[in-house]
Amino acid sequence: MEDESGNAAEGGLGIKEMDAFSLTFPLPFRVAFIIVLGVWGWGVNCHYLHIIGIDVPALIRYPLRPYPGSTDPPSPAHTSIYRHAYHLTTLLLSLLLVFLLFTHRSAPLVLSFSPLASLTLLAILVYLILPLPSHPGRARFFATLRRISIGGLAQAQDGKFGDILVADALTSYAKVLADLAVCVCAMLRRDGAGTAAAGGVGTGSTAPPERGCGAGWVVPLVTLLPSVIRFRQCLVEYVRVRRSLGGGGAGAAGQGWGGQHLANAAKYATALPVVVMGAALSDASRGDDGRVRKWGLEETGLFRAWLVAVAANSLYSFYWDVARDWDLSLLSAERGGAAQHPYGLRRHLRCGPPAVYYAVVALDLLLRCTWSVKLSPFLDEALGKGEGGLFVLEVAEVARRGSGGAGGPEDVLLGDFGKLDED
Repeated sequence: MEDESGNAAEGGLGIKEMDAFSLTFPLPFRVAFIIVLGVWGWGVNCHYLHIIGIDVPALIRYPLRPYPGSTDPPSPAHTSIYRHAYHLTTLLLSLLLVFLLFTHRSAPLVLSFSPLASLTLLAILVYLILPLPSHPGRARFFATLRRISIGGLAQAQDGKFGDILVADALTSYAKVLADLAVCVCAMLRRDGAGTAAAGGVGTGSTAPPERGCGAGWVVPLVTLLPSVIRFRQCLVEYVRVRRSLGGGGAGAAGQGWGGQHLANAAKYATALPVVVMGAALSDASRGDDGRVRKWGLEETGLFRAWLVAVAANSLYSFYWDVARDWDLSLLSAERGGAAQHPYGLRRHLRCGPPAVYYAVVALDLLLRCTWSVKLSPFLDEALGKGEGGLFVLEVAEVARRGSGGAGGPEDVLLGDFGKLDED
């Protein structure tokens, strides 16, 4: 029998864990949605930067080409991105609608149609990364992913900034990548068709996510991977600067002896204790005395260690966003600026009036500290545990990346590619 929400009773399939949100929007569709959202966000960023006169293709060393078969001049980059985002959105919404029409939010049917959800996610991924001769942009994206997957970094003249942008975006997608790994685990377990053992939980990709898959180490490793990639890229940049200095050169402009690259690497290294402590909290077990422990530490001690680690990571990352990535003076002694620049900002503001920068900084701080929901039992229950809350936090992180996305290209335009005229 089923209850009013479409969940099976305690017997039979044993899938009473599925909430209304998961019945309507299973995990594979959620992962696909956030991926497509990121494409739209990149298009909006490129469009806005084009409007204010910043040539993103030039910054990432990607020359625009006419559309295949067309004799017209090449269109701005954002038009092509919007076109791909539209195709991806159409594909996702069409298959989600088919899924809902056939499942009626009934838990047994949701599990039975898990192959459709899995194929939808697979189609989105194939569309994005499959290199085709007629679509050089996707071929370039695939080549970039392949290079940075081992922490590689192109030379400046070959598109180094593009490699950094993609790798930075992956850090914001760390939890989404972890959910993708959970989906893959679910697809590979048993028959992947959403069947369940008697009295057990369904094992298809639309079943309640099993984030302890792979003996509990897969999700932490995948979550940490983007930070490892950026960590290695920072070390690569440091080595290049040192080699330049050792060869009698002066190093890249404004890079000094390369210490800023080590400091940036340290920022990504702070993600390691966050992931390790989080995994330990999830894997802690109750002993014979009734206390939850891991590595000899009680649950309270583990939580405090995690709290210190995540606070250090978030505040360090926020400082780097403001002071280094966006080159703002808010956290420096020159924040006053007198008549040189608005308070806490910088002299040249290409992305809008000062209010835009203040809003982005405030939003960045707020979203960097979403871990603070763990300090409130109410917020933790609403956002930190339910699938809907986790989805909101993942979308918020992608939005944070998108809101500050223009700051990086603007800073590169002002720095690595020549300062603007003083007039």
